Amino acid sequence: MPEAAEQAGFRACKRCRPQNKTAADPRLDAVRRACRVIETAGTADGGLPTLARLGCETGLSSHHLQRLFKTLVGISPRQYGEALQVKRLKAGFKQGGAVAPALYDAGYGSSSRLYEKAPAHLGMTPASYARGGRGAEIAFATAASPLGRLLVAATEKGVCMVALGDNDGALERALGDDCSAAEIVRDGGRLKGPLGAVLGYLSGKLPHLDLPLDVRATAFQWRVWECLRDIPKGQTRYYKDIAAVLGKPGAARAVGRACATNPVAVVIPCHRAVSTGGKLTGYRWGLGRKKKLLDGERGD
Repeated sequence: MPEAAEQAGFRACKRCRPQNKTAADPRLDAVRRACRVIETAGTADGGLPTLARLGCETGLSSHHLQRLFKTLVGISPRQYGEALQVKRLKAGFKQGGAVAPALYDAGYGSSSRLYEKAPAHLGMTPASYARGGRGAEIAFATAASPLGRLLVAATEKGVCMVALGDNDGALERALGDDCSAAEIVRDGGRLKGPLGAVLGYLSGKLPHLDLPLDVRATAFQWRVWECLRDIPKGQTRYYKDIAAVLGKPGAARAVGRACATNPVAVVIPCHRAVSTGGKLTGYRWGLGRKKKLLDGERGD
């Protein structure tokens, strides 16, 4: 189970330590069996197994299994299965596969099911993603900021990246990683509004940011990010407390992972999430920048 979860992009819980194979825990064994069934069914059966089937396979009631799975993994069995499907789909596209073979190999029972979820999981249509983003246009601009170099990028729908770093080259490479074939153009005029808003916030001239977004995310990531946006300026929350608000008290590490994959710095304020005791850890744009952001918001 932990191995499959890590392959889907999740981290093992440090409290229950599912990677400790020497500990005979029937709960972990049941969840491991459920993960194996989901992994196999996602490709062999052309769809995800129902809770009833997973219950039969593990000897647990559907309700008990759902609760146990969410406690130990941090997400529901369906969300876990969907994450595996998306991971397989992206791998198929990156290997040069066409849309139809890739979607069925990934375990989608129909093309309509894939296109229904494409905006949230891929950020564009599957055909465009399969072409490396060809057909999509992303404009970006960079500028000096109080926290180093700042890059803001956007599609016609909204801001898709806000990144902080030491030089423009690294920031531009990060932007092009997922959509190497997209039309990425430098356009300071088009990005004048969003770029100015972020700079205004970082310099203390704007009290908050409210920009339209066009970012890819799983259902769980979106829920974490919504919680982050609810944290008042100048305050912080522990990862474990955010997990508890989501009804997943054992998912602190999954919350941390969602923060680490946030592509829009400051707009989604992942810098306001901290470890127990207030320790600053795991900030994608650098711990020094995280501290400066928090100090600035607190007026220190």
